[in-house]
Amino acid sequence: VQLQASGGGLAQAGDSLRLSCSALRSGFTRSFAGMGWFRQADGKEREFVSAISWTGSSTYYADAVKGRFTISRDNAKNAVYLQMNNLKSEDTAIYYCAANTGAGSSWYRGDWAYWGQGTQVTVSS
Repeated sequence: VQLQASGGGLAQAGDSLRLSCSALRSGFTRSFAGMGWFRQADGKEREFVSAISWTGSSTYYADAVKGRFTISRDNAKNAVYLQMNNLKSEDTAIYYCAANTGAGSSWYRGDWAYWGQGTQVTVSS
């Protein structure tokens, strides 16, 4: 089971970046409750950023990114995306995509079983 994240890079404050996460097996994402993004800044713990259910009907965001980031998915491509607008210096981190094996309405609060390798996002002010 492999998740491959891409799309990170260097941006200026106020810029936009789009992260992509691909599951390297056809139909893979169908077996999970949802997919999501986390991030880890230097010296800090990894934190939840956003999640989307397998159907795409439910999305969740950390307060720090609400209104600026948008998560979406394309099941035909086994891919999940994170559109990041109005980037801030505090968004600088390694971003990881993950797949969730949980169940129920609070699935996104735990059971993140599979992780991608991470992609660096650096925002200069």
